[in-house]
Amino acid sequence: MASFTVNGRDYNLDIDPDTPLLWVLRDELRLTGTKFGCGVSQCGACTVMLDGMPRRACVTPVSMVEGSDITTIEGVESREAKAVQAAWTALDVPQCGWCQSGQILSAAALLQDNPKPTDEDIDHAMAGNLCRCATYVRIRKAIHEAAKTLEG
Repeated sequence: MASFTVNGRDYNLDIDPDTPLLWVLRDELRLTGTKFGCGVSQCGACTVMLDGMPRRACVTPVSMVEGSDITTIEGVESREAKAVQAAWTALDVPQCGWCQSGQILSAAALLQDNPKPTDEDIDHAMAGNLCRCATYVRIRKAIHEAAKTLEG
């Protein structure tokens, strides 16, 4: 039995404890915003917030999230995440969209920890999130834009 909270809702699931959180979210809870990219924690498409910190769901067994609070792209409500989402839209960041939920959650986590990141801070924080469409310049610009929005 696995017990945890996702997007503010409590769950108690009878599931194999070795099942990756990604598949629990997608297959059991039907929260498909979290994407499968590589399955080995290298691309970031499966990023969720686990107790307020970015975590790769593809390599996190559900047994490790017992009692945890998980936020997916469907449930993100933080001020930082809303600013990032608005900047993403305003600057047309996404192309194919596959990586975007992980990118947005990682960017929001960065801004929670560092409200005025430099280019180097952004590159470091976002290094684990790959974009197949290579929109890295727009991603960086959108994070700076979101940071400005949060200042005012």
